[in-house]
Amino acid sequence: MNFAEFAASRKSVRGFSNKPVSKELVERIINAAKWAPSSYNTQTWRIHAVTGDVLDKIRDGNTRNNIAGKPHVRDFPYKEDYQGIHRKRQIDVAIQLFEVMGIAKEDKKKRMEWMMRGFRQFDAPVSLVLTYDKTLEPAGITQFGLGSLAYGIVLAAWDLGLGCVINGQGIMQSDVVHKHAQIPDDEAIMICIALGYPDENFKANDVRSVRASNEEFVTYHGF
Repeated sequence: MNFAEFAASRKSVRGFSNKPVSKELVERIINAAKWAPSSYNTQTWRIHAVTGDVLDKIRDGNTRNNIAGKPHVRDFPYKEDYQGIHRKRQIDVAIQLFEVMGIAKEDKKKRMEWMMRGFRQFDAPVSLVLTYDKTLEPAGITQFGLGSLAYGIVLAAWDLGLGCVINGQGIMQSDVVHKHAQIPDDEAIMICIALGYPDENFKANDVRSVRASNEEFVTYHGF
């Protein structure tokens, strides 16, 4: 298929099989993704690939802190509560997910269980934690570069038969991730990407989010 078809075929994967992902396969994904655009070729990104006991410790610490009510801790300022059309789109995909998973609006227990899956990085076998050097702050352009890298990762993984979900919940207790992944304090954690082989029987993996029409966000000048 051409690139437009391939890009449109990709979807977020939130349920993973137990099939292990080798270091060699992660290397192939990163080798493809690192050709993402980078301002002035600065390549201001770092990746910490995490699996096994280390990832389990991150999951456990992240979950415990959130259950205990510890405030979310991120390494840079961010907006957690969306409004307007952005909030509507967020709710729309949540409705799709809850419907296929059989989670009723009033079922607080199942809704909580679903939320905790996010804090566990959806139980994926691998997490790619994307960071940048804090010396680069204010880091708007640097964060843009990491976004490019993240998109390259999810496309490269999809091309090799693996699925991803870009996961903010998994690093909302950034001190836990720093500790167990031994990420230096002078690196800021941007995001993590849960990675693995899709579980074909996991209903949420059938959900494909809807994209706005170009007319909603594109303005042409001089055409």
